[in-house]
Amino acid sequence: MDEIREKLKTLPKTPGVYLMKNAAGAVIYVGKALSLKNRVSSYFGSGKKDAKTARLVGEIVDFDYILTSTEIEALMLESNMIKRYAPYFNIQLRDDKHYPYIRIDFNEKFPRVCVTRKVENDGAKYFGPYIAAHILHDLLDTVTKTFPVRMCKKDLSRKSRPCINYEMGRCLAPCAGKVSEYEYKRMVNEVADFLSGKYKGLEKQLKADMDLASENMEYEKAATLRDRINSMHRLFEKQKAGFPDLNDKDVFAVFESDDEAVVQAMFVRKGELNHTERFFIKCAGESKQNVLAHLIKQYYSTVSGIAKQIYVNVQPAEHDLIEKWLMQKRGSKVIIHVPEKGANRKLTDMALGNAKEALTRRLMRIKRDYDATIGALSELQQALGMQSEIDRMECYDISNTGGTDSVGSMVVFSGGKPNKKQYRRFKIKTVEGSDDFASMNEVLTRRLKRALSRSEGFSEFPSLIVVDGGKGQLSAAYDALASLGLEDLPLISLAKKEEEVFVVGSSEPIILEKDSNALKLLTRIRDEAHRFAITYHRGLRLNKVEDSVLLKIPHVGETRVKALLRQFDTIGDIAEASFDDIVSVPGLDVRSASAIVEYFETER
Repeated sequence: MDEIREKLKTLPKTPGVYLMKNAAGAVIYVGKALSLKNRVSSYFGSGKKDAKTARLVGEIVDFDYILTSTEIEALMLESNMIKRYAPYFNIQLRDDKHYPYIRIDFNEKFPRVCVTRKVENDGAKYFGPYIAAHILHDLLDTVTKTFPVRMCKKDLSRKSRPCINYEMGRCLAPCAGKVSEYEYKRMVNEVADFLSGKYKGLEKQLKADMDLASENMEYEKAATLRDRINSMHRLFEKQKAGFPDLNDKDVFAVFESDDEAVVQAMFVRKGELNHTERFFIKCAGESKQNVLAHLIKQYYSTVSGIAKQIYVNVQPAEHDLIEKWLMQKRGSKVIIHVPEKGANRKLTDMALGNAKEALTRRLMRIKRDYDATIGALSELQQALGMQSEIDRMECYDISNTGGTDSVGSMVVFSGGKPNKKQYRRFKIKTVEGSDDFASMNEVLTRRLKRALSRSEGFSEFPSLIVVDGGKGQLSAAYDALASLGLEDLPLISLAKKEEEVFVVGSSEPIILEKDSNALKLLTRIRDEAHRFAITYHRGLRLNKVEDSVLLKIPHVGETRVKALLRQFDTIGDIAEASFDDIVSVPGLDVRSASAIVEYFETER
């Protein structure tokens, strides 16, 4: 969850699509957003969530995202990503979300153009889906104005009078025998070309027909053709703004910064942008052209599918040679092109924007990780006046409840990061009652004796020991070191209240800046030692529920005692908790919570 919170800090407030992933790396939910930062952050906020969202958030361990220029692009990409990944948590959302298609059945004598939300394997041609309703409406309006094709459900087995659409020039009236089957199907083929995005040839033909009509002084017909061409132009512009023409193509965009490069790849298949990949490369001063050439060669040497059109933001080195190689692999012509304008330029720009954002985020994460680890260690070394570098840090904490089941924890950070394989825990054996100082002395003595005897798992000495507490804990820890002749081992304590750092031989604490990386590292390892000790101690208590004082309380059995001990660190915490805090514990009801509050009020 910490990694997710760090990623949330760098999320952009731009449109895009986000992909939630589980522990196995599988995409479990796809969504779109006008502001990625606001939408994705809302999943991990403290607000109330419905049961389904709570289940989703419980399974999320990571997320990825793709930037888009507009929310409409995000909407289309969301649909494509859902089709590709079929995420579990999107299934219910899609049940009632069947996007409309345009259907033409060429098996009919006079095919009609209709809208459907169900695609079947019936020999008809389907165009879509049309995610935005206004685009579909504009498209149908342009089709009926440009091509007088029938939209009705009339039975054409017998002739009938033409309807008003014929009078308006929006239908050729096959129902009344006003058009031949050949002429009508020729027009329907033009409609199919139009819906498939083959605009250029159609526009050229309409202009030729308009010029011919004008030469023959058929000015009314010429004006009608002119209006059809203008209607098509207006529709093209609208589609260009939010719905670029996505025929099969591969898109690569490279971005460089600080000897690092990223190549964002986007793959369009069957008219849909449904797959993206990102490649990080240590470029070491190489040009963008060389980086892109390297990536393209590496990528296509391992895959079989190569699009005829490959769009890039810079022309790769060895451009001609790579084209010839790809042509041999594909078995037909392949063109690598830098688009200057239009839909393909928009798609390339989208890839470049994602590449830039991804690399910026990566460099920020690298810097943040360095500052929190190696940088923090260097800062701490300087603050403590140590001559040798700090690598292995060990932190110790003691946990007990009323002097029973005292335990100690040892956590290890290597290079500023948790090294959980080296964590150790200790049951206190020689100390009676609640004596944290003596317990700390025992834990350190046992640990360091094992180091001196080279016991497995304990042979490596720390470069800095940190104990949780103030001067008393520091003194107890130092006595343990001195008794073994290890008083030269670097040792400090961290007091919780003011986060003061105490060192051996000085009565005054070292005060680190509250926002310093050194102090953040110390508090991180101290909190981890506390968590590890509490977890161990809680486990011991849960195994001894039958001895718990809580069993004396009416309506509280072993199951409820375990639930309370999972929620609260100590019996004292339960005694001080409010009724609302207790009743919120899973498994407790109003009656048992009231009994617990009443019991501890009586004991006071």
